Amino acid sequence: MKVVLTGKQLRFLRREAHHLKPIFQIGKSGLHEMIYKEVTDALEARELIKINLLQNAIEEPKQAAQGLAEHTGAEIVQVLGNVITLYKESKNNKQINLPR
Repeated sequence: MKVVLTGKQLRFLRREAHHLKPIFQIGKSGLHEMIYKEVTDALEARELIKINLLQNAIEEPKQAAQGLAEHTGAEIVQVLGNVITLYKESKNNKQINLPR
């Protein structure tokens, strides 16, 4: 079940993600099943992550964000330059309480 985030929640998540460093880099190998699995696992553990798209990546940042969101069930918080920020509420490890 995918939850649509409100503007207030997106602003809150962008603020929370500001200090985070990207934990994945996607390069010329592009998006593939292994990346989807690792991103899904990271989202379950952290809920909010950043991903860096390298200059030699096949996909454009917005396309990559869309593909990652569709395959992982995450919400796109922001695509800024080559950095993608994703959020997905954890089933077993809830850490972030979104504003209403």
